[in-house]
Amino acid sequence: MRLMLIAVAALLAGCAGQVEPEVSYVRVEVPVQVPCRAPEVALPPWAAAGLKKSDSLEVKVRALLAERRQRIGYEKELAAAAGACR
Repeated sequence: MRLMLIAVAALLAGCAGQVEPEVSYVRVEVPVQVPCRAPEVALPPWAAAGLKKSDSLEVKVRALLAERRQRIGYEKELAAAAGACR
């Protein structure tokens, strides 16, 4: 009985000396791939699409010049949308 009492006292004394482990947080910065959410660029209604064979040369040239400006603007919008995903 005495031996058992000493064993229990030794076990209790051993548990009393333990300290709770300290919790620490570590911040880790890791790059994560994110899907690109660029706005979709709508295809403009081209100016030369409605030209007829019977239209005058002046009308055709004006429509082609207008379509050229449309294409330049459309390409800039596409480049901006592609650049937003970098």
